[in-house]
Amino acid sequence: MSSDASPAPQPQPEPPPPAWEPLSPLDRRILGVLVEKQKTSKTADSYPLSLNALVTGCNQKSNRDPVFELDEIEVEEGLDALQERGLVTRVTGGRVDRFRHELYAVWTSAGPELAVLAELLLRGAQTKGDLRTRAARMAPIDSLDMLDEVLEPLVKRKLVVYLTEPDRRGAVVTHGFHTANEITQLKALHAGAPVSVSDPGTPVLRSAPAPSPAADAKLTAAVAEIDALKERVAILEAQLADVRKQLGLSPA
Repeated sequence: MSSDASPAPQPQPEPPPPAWEPLSPLDRRILGVLVEKQKTSKTADSYPLSLNALVTGCNQKSNRDPVFELDEIEVEEGLDALQERGLVTRVTGGRVDRFRHELYAVWTSAGPELAVLAELLLRGAQTKGDLRTRAARMAPIDSLDMLDEVLEPLVKRKLVVYLTEPDRRGAVVTHGFHTANEITQLKALHAGAPVSVSDPGTPVLRSAPAPSPAADAKLTAAVAEIDALKERVAILEAQLADVRKQLGLSPA
């Protein structure tokens, strides 16, 4: 007797996460500033940002690593590239052109997720404790458990990358817009990173590793070379003083 029952549908594998095109340091800074100012601006006139305001934000010394000294031409060139990629829109019609990001549509529609990405773009790799503290000024992330919930979909979509083991205390994360070579270098750099205690706790200090014999030898040679240079400078200064005295010139 034949059966009309259809075979049970087989579960379909999830599509692989997208491969995000790397961003240059300038691109990262511009996008990070646009998100930051959009989330922290208190008036409608403060965002979107004018070119001048964006340059100021890019060169800001607080909450930036590294600190840049960009001019308007450099930032405008970065904006042009980001507009071509659909990440930034130029807003015209006012006294000056302004710029806004389009990352809610391109990366994530969740506010806390975008706040986390903005902090990683502004400061680069950091511990989860540091990240939670900094991102909380833009979105409510009250604990590391809440941060883990925010990070989970970002990591799954490769918007965020762990540079250390995720479960270790002081785990380090970064954004997913580095080149493959940058990720390799960052993982090597943070392989022995000290434990972060930013959220919350007491600072834990780790002693520096003892220098190798080769390093000791290089340091000794460098100190000897510096001492010899100092001696030569002292001799030259004495000779110069004699010459000035013979010529009747006042001391320098």
